[in-house]
Amino acid sequence: MLPKLALRGQAGVSVAAFTYTEGVRYAKAVHFSCGSVRIKHVEQDLKFRPHVAIAQIHSRCGGTGDVKPIRYSAGDSRNFAISLDGAVVNSRELRGELLAQGHRLGGSTDAELLLRWIEASCERDYWRHGLPVSYENVFRDIDDRIDGAISALFLDGQGNLVAYRNRSGLRPLETMQTDDGFLLFASENCAFAGLEGKTQQILPGHIKYVDGKTGYCVDRSVSNKRYKAKLCAYESLYLGNPKTSVEGQSHFETRYNIGVALGGLVAQRLQGEPVSAFTIVSAMPHTGGPYADGLFASLAEHGLFALRREVVATQFLHRTLIGTPGERKSRIAQKYRVSETSLAKTTIVIVDEALIRGDTSQAVTNMLLAAGAKAVHWAIGSPPIVAPNYYGMGIDTLEELAFWQIWKRLPPEQRTQSLRFHKMEPQVLKIIESNTAASISAATITYLPFPLLVSLLPGSQDGVDLSPFTFEMPTPAGQKRANRNLRELVADLPYSESIPA
Repeated sequence: MLPKLALRGQAGVSVAAFTYTEGVRYAKAVHFSCGSVRIKHVEQDLKFRPHVAIAQIHSRCGGTGDVKPIRYSAGDSRNFAISLDGAVVNSRELRGELLAQGHRLGGSTDAELLLRWIEASCERDYWRHGLPVSYENVFRDIDDRIDGAISALFLDGQGNLVAYRNRSGLRPLETMQTDDGFLLFASENCAFAGLEGKTQQILPGHIKYVDGKTGYCVDRSVSNKRYKAKLCAYESLYLGNPKTSVEGQSHFETRYNIGVALGGLVAQRLQGEPVSAFTIVSAMPHTGGPYADGLFASLAEHGLFALRREVVATQFLHRTLIGTPGERKSRIAQKYRVSETSLAKTTIVIVDEALIRGDTSQAVTNMLLAAGAKAVHWAIGSPPIVAPNYYGMGIDTLEELAFWQIWKRLPPEQRTQSLRFHKMEPQVLKIIESNTAASISAATITYLPFPLLVSLLPGSQDGVDLSPFTFEMPTPAGQKRANRNLRELVADLPYSESIPA
């Protein structure tokens, strides 16, 4: 199991596995660039054959959207392990409750928080009374209390496994019953590629409980109401593996189609701009490739000749999205480099899935101009990001977003108009684009208009969380925090428009 998971093109994997004779054991595997795999802890134990196991696949890019590290509590049959995808909005409140009750927390991750909450519920309601644990009731209590985007696999010291997806349905969780008798779980359905069996989604506000002794499997609702899945838009735009599909459409197809739509808009821009001897279409590594491929094909259909080449390369794969401004600036400077020896008199179109803060795009633009490029245009596969994201993307405040940095400089009337967010008039969007381009030294920036994004995402608009572009949060705690953040931002500015309570 370890070598297969570690060779999925990731940076390694951690596993918690259970056997009846040895209980829960832990192991790690590290995948090296040369293709070899080193397994820690159980590499000499060839007889270890687990009955149940859960794993955390490490992304080379890291970040809060990835599955969280496995945590466990010491003790005989009470060993717990958890593999978590997502984020909790009200983690501060939940952490405070646990501390007030005398529970100890060793770290600050949502994975540990959820694990300790399960442990506290089991101790309070079952262990101290000598009763068997009802995980249906435990997770019902959790689902009532947490606000955020969670999918998780939970394994106890008796080999019982619980797959849980909280009521918001913002993070996917799927299962497959294979034809050869295995029950598999994964946060992305591309993990089931090449396997034969029956697949289904775990519904929001539901658990799937697998008995460690009998293998008996049961689905249970842990919410009082029926909730509909509402996947975060970032799954399709950025987080999800390109091979994963939603409603039968792969993320690669979605991203490529967005690039095609962007191509028509960029073609109009370039036709009105003085262009150089030749134009290069390039992607921001490593997620912008499908967008750039679609845009390149679209330019050709509009009669614009361009070359498809990667002019930006990375020197390491860690994400620059998370951290303080100083930390990010240092990592950006170290991470990116110009891969072409000469870009003299070229026009560069850089295609990216989103423009969040603008610090990376500004640094890359300056690198390309310094290398001789005549002009750098940016094509962005999403509308302006106007809201912080509380569901695992590492964006916490409005002030850090490029949109709000530009908004502060606009005249009062344009501020008011731009606060319509995804409903702003096209001419207002052009003003935002022009000011953002100037702030990063780019010739132009072209955002994907919101209606176009909605038309290209798989499924209906009701099935997607579009809060990064609409300021309409999918959970009550998220909306309350977003509104408070907005009031704080405009409090000291000469602005009379009413702000949501």
